[in-house]
Amino acid sequence: MAPTIDPKVPRHDLPTPEPESPLRSRKPYRFSTLCATVENPDQKDQYGSSSVPIYQSATFKGVGNVYDYSRSGNPTRSHLEHHIAKISSAEHALTVSSGMAALDVILRILKPGDEIIAGDDLYGGTNRLLTYIRSHGGVVVHHVDTTNPASVLPFIHPTKTAMILLESPTNPLLKIADIAAISKDVKERAPDAIVVVDNTMMSPYLQRPLEHGADIVYDSATKYLSGHHDLMAGVITCNRDDLKKAMAFTINSIGNALAPNDCFLLLRGTKTLALRMDRQQATSQLVATYLHSLGFPTHYPGLPDHPGREIHERIAAGNGAVLSFETGDKELSERVVGAARLWGISVSFGCVNSLISMPCVMSHASIDPKLRAARGLPEDLIRLCVGIEDPVDLIDDLEHALIDAGAIAFDAQQNKYIRVVPSTNDELNAAVQKLGLAEADQQEWFVSAPGKIILFGEHAVVHGVTAVAASVDLRCYGLTTPRNDGKLSVHFADIDNFYHEWDIESLPWDAVTPLAAGEEHSDVLDQVLIDAICAGPLADLGEDAKSAKAAALAFLYMYLMLSHPRRSSFNFTARATLPVGAGLGSSASFSTCAATSLLLVNRAIMLPPPPQPTSAPADSSAPHVHVSHQGRRFIPPTTAEQVNKWAFVAEKVLHGNPSGVDNSVAVFGGALAYTRAGFSLGGKGGMEPIQGFKSLKFLLTNSTVPRDTKKLVAGVGLLKTNEPELVDSILKSIQSISEEARRALADPELSRVELLAALSALINENHQHLVTLGVSHPSLETIRATTAAAPYGLSTKLTGAGGGGCAVTLVPDDFQDSALDSLMAALTQEKFVPYLTSVGGSGMGILSPYTPPNLGHASATVVPPDQVTPPQTPGVEPADEPLGDLRLAFEKQGGPQLAQWADALGRWLYV
Repeated sequence: MAPTIDPKVPRHDLPTPEPESPLRSRKPYRFSTLCATVENPDQKDQYGSSSVPIYQSATFKGVGNVYDYSRSGNPTRSHLEHHIAKISSAEHALTVSSGMAALDVILRILKPGDEIIAGDDLYGGTNRLLTYIRSHGGVVVHHVDTTNPASVLPFIHPTKTAMILLESPTNPLLKIADIAAISKDVKERAPDAIVVVDNTMMSPYLQRPLEHGADIVYDSATKYLSGHHDLMAGVITCNRDDLKKAMAFTINSIGNALAPNDCFLLLRGTKTLALRMDRQQATSQLVATYLHSLGFPTHYPGLPDHPGREIHERIAAGNGAVLSFETGDKELSERVVGAARLWGISVSFGCVNSLISMPCVMSHASIDPKLRAARGLPEDLIRLCVGIEDPVDLIDDLEHALIDAGAIAFDAQQNKYIRVVPSTNDELNAAVQKLGLAEADQQEWFVSAPGKIILFGEHAVVHGVTAVAASVDLRCYGLTTPRNDGKLSVHFADIDNFYHEWDIESLPWDAVTPLAAGEEHSDVLDQVLIDAICAGPLADLGEDAKSAKAAALAFLYMYLMLSHPRRSSFNFTARATLPVGAGLGSSASFSTCAATSLLLVNRAIMLPPPPQPTSAPADSSAPHVHVSHQGRRFIPPTTAEQVNKWAFVAEKVLHGNPSGVDNSVAVFGGALAYTRAGFSLGGKGGMEPIQGFKSLKFLLTNSTVPRDTKKLVAGVGLLKTNEPELVDSILKSIQSISEEARRALADPELSRVELLAALSALINENHQHLVTLGVSHPSLETIRATTAAAPYGLSTKLTGAGGGGCAVTLVPDDFQDSALDSLMAALTQEKFVPYLTSVGGSGMGILSPYTPPNLGHASATVVPPDQVTPPQTPGVEPADEPLGDLRLAFEKQGGPQLAQWADALGRWLYV
């Protein structure tokens, strides 16, 4: 008697052994048998190996053979692709380096102007890649609710719609899409459109979308197909020859085909796919039922009340091994995840080990929080990926985690554990969160950053010589003041008193590629975003506002990158005691202020909590004694590094290819030695801080003579070409000067008098070499002569590019104030602008948010130490309305008094 065949078990009309007799033919193999049987009639192993060998060879000998180069084809990969096609009901299969690589290959079928219809609950990486091709590839992306086939219809265009991208069930809400119905609707209305399905959640064992009208199916084989998380891979299957040919061409061209060793591992993993999935989804049903019985909103197709359950049962052969549930409180969910022991915390799924995660802070963190909220993705959602462990152990461990977190408690009357419902409902939580964000947006921040001078080695640094740069305590200041009208404004007081404002929603948000949580800005600027800013919000600024336009471009670029989730409304005012355009790093100090302000407003950086002083006796139980350093060293290095990265981004926008010296000095202060990487004379390139640098008094004199830095640098290069021996000897001498200066500045045993004498001699020597290189200027020589004349006798050199700009004069500690006043008067009489300042002081600073600023009026009061200040500025919009106290005082301060006024506001915290 023939065995009974379950009609729900899929059958495959694929190659099987020959019939036993003409009267009784063999039945097609079932899926689990297909998985375990790796047979390819076209590729018989010469030795009859029961396991496909690894052809770990990059090339193959001969001409015109099937294989020549492993990027184009490899026998192990061919076996794998034949096997994947067999278990997927597909004519063709392709294997690549990851699931995202598979999607990338598929999306390369598109061209600019094409439109994609995609689901609104997608894996975070998919969402990120779609955002990228929309911003950089000119492809239009429509996100719709694919659980309702009717919602797709309005977006289908007969010629423009090129692709429909579906997940079912979706990750992580397990939403169900009717793949068959949507495929039918699309084919009727847009015959050339391609239906693509991400089948990772189901695997070919439980769902084969090609059987329901899909054109292309892809899986992250890292998950269930492999099953052990010991490799990364992606597979693509299809039945159309033209699609296979196009995608194979892309894979061969870019070289992301799966490597032979990974092919071997994946082929081995697929053999147990059915066995693993049977155990995993059986346990998943038990876990989902357990959570559902406790009253947690649980998302799993196997539950009777799951939306779309009937559709799923029609197109799939099982419910899978991923489920998710909500606790009602994000912090509660974090405690649950942290309390689990057997469930490993991981962003992935599909492994034989059970995993737990919170998608909104892990796998889906790259999606804009506002977009997550709009798509109904709960911030408290916990995703469970069930493995092959004993279900009793898994449920017991989950129960202990729920108990430890306070999510469930024992009810004596019912004699069982029940859910503890959070005291506040979701709407109240959302309102509180929104209020918290609004209050954060109302925070005023006052920041500052120093300028920089080159003490030794300018011009020579271009040719591989080490330069010594130091901060100069002439500063740029930045103040953010909240607005409440949905606008963003800037006021650059030192650039023609430039003021401009924009409606935030009119900014080119569509051109922004959001950064994922923890993701750093690329080494390359986003040219699409820069072009969008120039063509949009800056289009009405003419050539007469060239400098202001550049500063606004840098600010808006960072704002759009950093404010994408929040879109904060505020004004940013920048002022400086630095002379702009004099070669003192004014753009870097501006970039640092702008970056710091934007990071603070968007809570991308946070200050440490205020120190808690104690008068307790010094015993083992007493708190740690806080050393204030008068605000210095308060800002952690990690925070400073983040500011520096974004300040460097702004410098790139302003200057194209900056060295990074100026912004590093503006952020970290002190002094550093810099050598161009790849050009250093006998040493490694890069920046090194000069430890133990002593703050020195300098007279900085602005000649007010403009200079062309590029022309001056080119002149030195031409001189080197014409007289290489002369210039090379000068460069070696300047290298020796820089090295000697570094040693002197870092030498703790060198007395102050000895240090000043050594630096004075080095200053004179360095300047003479720069004169020989032809980069000085009559105005600079006049300044030198004035400072060197009796009774002053001081050493002076040009700083920066030369050809005008500024000169720096070393002022000894015992130099009389009267003599200094006389010298400054003499320089002023010569039409120069002198500044008495210090070199090597603190870097980036933030006015303490823990003490109130003293605005010089009766309303300034003492506030508790945990209250954030500066105080809130009343409505300041539009620009012609009265300004708030702090902004009004800031913008009205005279130039010479600005630094003194800022210092008197309160305690400044520095790097």
